[in-house]
Amino acid sequence: MLDERRAFVDTQVLHSPDTLEATQPLTREELAACLATPAVFRQPPVLSDTVRRQQMLGPYLLERELGRGAMGRVHLARHRDTGAVVALKTLALGREFDGFALEEARQRFQREALAACRLDHADIVRVFDSGEQDGIAYIAMERLTGQDLSQHLAPEHLLPVATVVAISRRIARALAHAHAQGIIHRDIKPANIMVDIGRNQVKVTDFGIARITDANRTRTGLVLGSPSYMSPEQLAGRPVDGRSDLYSLGVLMFQMLTGELPLKGNTMSELIGAIARTPAPDVRTLRPSLPAALAEVIGILLEKRPELRYRDGLDLAEDLKLVADTLRRPTRPASGTAASVQECAPGPATDQCRPPSHRAGGAQSHR
Repeated sequence: MLDERRAFVDTQVLHSPDTLEATQPLTREELAACLATPAVFRQPPVLSDTVRRQQMLGPYLLERELGRGAMGRVHLARHRDTGAVVALKTLALGREFDGFALEEARQRFQREALAACRLDHADIVRVFDSGEQDGIAYIAMERLTGQDLSQHLAPEHLLPVATVVAISRRIARALAHAHAQGIIHRDIKPANIMVDIGRNQVKVTDFGIARITDANRTRTGLVLGSPSYMSPEQLAGRPVDGRSDLYSLGVLMFQMLTGELPLKGNTMSELIGAIARTPAPDVRTLRPSLPAALAEVIGILLEKRPELRYRDGLDLAEDLKLVADTLRRPTRPASGTAASVQECAPGPATDQCRPPSHRAGGAQSHR
């Protein structure tokens, strides 16, 4: 961890809450309220004959499809009684599982949905409701705007460095909140991070979904998920904790800054071997202009051994705020004008874009 601890001024592009609200175990009444559609979304329903003929899932009218993935789809939906508009994510459990495995998947789905309902953080998508009908499990979530981070990974579409740092800091704090509740995401990847720069929005989505799909394996025995972003211990099938999510965030940061994954393979076997044994490259080998402090943060995140990574997301967020401070410093001190975050990010990393004090072997402080 970087030595110096100073107050952080967020980038002008994205702002992160300064504190995480402490949460307590839910009472039965609170749980029931959590699973109910919030009053703030209630409005008199206006249901036309066309709407009444639409497909229904539980109490929700499916209006149109917003997207789809390997195991399910996301629909724009409306609660038939309250008129609340939600994003309804569906998982075809009946198609993917059978027999005992189906019952186990159902139980796991309900546990994970209830756990996700307890997460109350500005940068985590809010879960309102969950259920199952005819082998189709569903989760009702807040409807989001913007795009996922997949749209910002091509070299010609990379976000400014300061914006990447700000987004990553918010993800780190969101993960810290979830980890404090004992919830591990297990599938941090671009498609599970929604951003809307204009609305100052960053949302981590799909908490617990990877744990459900972990029960389903392909014919070759490979756990479903996103291997390129998985930690070595996750790919090896060992128990994971929050530091596994932080490794995945490190991969995502590397890719957001360079447009490339840190480790690759021509085959799945080569990829898994590289993640298990090959040291991740310094991000500056692909983008030399990046500040040394930022490269060190990513290096710590991509350590093979969990004990050498950051202890938790809050430690990571502290270092990222220091990196953000360095990016806000002017590159031309004599000019007398403060540089914007975009002005400090491009070009060679000057002394003004490095922290004044930087401890060697920073990973050791996170054991």
